[in-house]
Formats: sequence, C-alpha cells, structure tokens
Amino acid sequence: MKLTRERIVDAGMAVFAEVGYHHLSMRQVADRLDTHAGSLYYHVRGKDELLALMADRVCRQAYDAGTEALAALPPAADWPDRIHAQAAGLRRSIGQHPGGARLLAESPGMLSTGALSLMERLLGTLVDAGLPADDCGIAADTLLSHVTGFVLQEQNGPAAPPPVTAELHADLCERFPLLMGPTFPRLSQDEKFTRSIRLLCAGFATLARPPAAGT
Repeated sequence: MKLTRERIVDAGMAVFAEVGYHHLSMRQVADRLDTHAGSLYYHVRGKDELLALMADRVCRQAYDAGTEALAALPPAADWPDRIHAQAAGLRRSIGQHPGGARLLAESPGMLSTGALSLMERLLGTLVDAGLPADDCGIAADTLLSHVTGFVLQEQNGPAAPPPVTAELHADLCERFPLLMGPTFPRLSQDEKFTRSIRLLCAGFATLARPPAAGT
C-alpha cells in the first residue's frame, strides 16, 4: 500500500497504544508499516509532528462526538446540559484511545487545531451562559483538565479492586469512617462523571451575569 500521512498516523496510534508516550519512536512506526524509518520523513518531519497529528486526530474525533451529543439534546436544554454533552463526548472519545488523555493534555503545546476547536466551542457555551469574559478561559480550561484527569484515572486504574480481608476492612472503617462508612454513596463512574460536571457548572453559575433587561 502507498505510504501516506494518514497511514503513518494510524501506525503511530497503534504503536502509541502499545508502548506509551515516552517510548514511541519513528523506527517502531516504520516497522509497523514494514518500511524504513527514513521513508516516513517524506510525510512527517519527525516524532514531534507525528504526536501533533495524533493529538489532532483524537481532538477532532472528540469534537465530532461532542457535535453528535449536542445535536441529540432537546430544544429546551440549558447551558449546563450543553456543557455536559460536550464533556461526555470528549470523555467517550479520548477514552477509546489508550493514551488518548495524555495526547489531549499535550495538545495545546502542539498547537492542535482540533484542541483549539474544542476550547472555542466550550468558550462559546460559557459566554452564552453569561460568564464574565475574564472567567471563561479559566472555566473552559478547568473543564478540559477535569475530563482529561478523569479519563487518565479510568485508563490507569486497576482492572479490579485489591482484595480486602474482613479484618482489614474493619480497620479501615475505624480509621476512615467518612470514606468507608455509609454516609457517602458509592457511585458508578458514569454517575461520578455526570455529577462532577454538574458541580463545576453550579460553581460557574455563581459567576454568571443575569441577562440585560429586554433580552
């Protein structure tokens, strides 16, 4: 098959999923494509550009996922609903790629237009909500950072909780009664995510300015 930039990005994503951010190399990508590393440089200038292209792909897929989620909202949806739709689409999209959260976290330094599109749309939603301009950038960055961190925890967490004996459980309950006791509900990851976004939006709402009279 003809070597193209898209095929190189495909191979880069596959290698990235196996070896991670720091161990990705152009040689490994070339091996995946059954070609020489030197031939890649006709299409991609080096590892930094490849990572930027990979980050941009993840961000564009996340943007498209957010677009679909927004389109599915009812007409009466309010701005927190629109924020949640974008955040949930982002979580699903980057969660599909091993290391996708890391790529998103690195994307601003790579000047990814996909990441800029995500930020632009979030900013527009927050402006429409009435947040002061001085706070919109911080709010949007907080949302993206939260989603990135949430997915990093999901991707790096253990497949199953560690075994706990009855004796250890009793000791933990005694030492950490709030954490281990019945006071706080045990939530699914989806419910945790939804409630965390709602909490952030509730905080943002305290900054929102009421619409001007007659608008």
